[in-house]
Amino acid sequence: MIKKFSRRLRAACFGVTWAGSATCAMAGNVTVSLDLPRIDAANYQRPFVAVWIEDHQGHWVKNLAVFHDQTRIGARWLPELRHWWRAVGMNMAMPADGVSRPTQPAGHHSLNLSGLPVGQYSLVTEVAREKAGRDLVRLPFTVQPGKPFKASTKGTAELSQVTLSVQP
Repeated sequence: MIKKFSRRLRAACFGVTWAGSATCAMAGNVTVSLDLPRIDAANYQRPFVAVWIEDHQGHWVKNLAVFHDQTRIGARWLPELRHWWRAVGMNMAMPADGVSRPTQPAGHHSLNLSGLPVGQYSLVTEVAREKAGRDLVRLPFTVQPGKPFKASTKGTAELSQVTLSVQP
């Protein structure tokens, strides 16, 4: 009886079929690549960047990263990431473990996430520089068991490209 219940529980919770093969209900790896352009400006400041995931209704699900100046003065500029700030940033204590990172130079940057449940989402990337431009891009995607997914989108000035890859 316990063995039978255990098998049914595993099948219900983890998507294991009676034949023993896995039908994973979670995505294996989500990889986000973003490219920050090199901007020629006399007083260039590295951009603040927020990358997060929203569900299909536009509600915040998870922060992937926030690149910001981690000094007391740097916190002054976090509200410039307007959409992220309104969604979740104003209620967070910064720096946040596993999310906060120092501002990054121009170039290619990668972020990883494991175990995103099956569903429809949007990857949102917002970039803002002190006293300069801003960019916001949304990349809708669906996590499906056993189906890889890859998409990319371009920003306007502060963000060259964002690429999303989901591997089961």
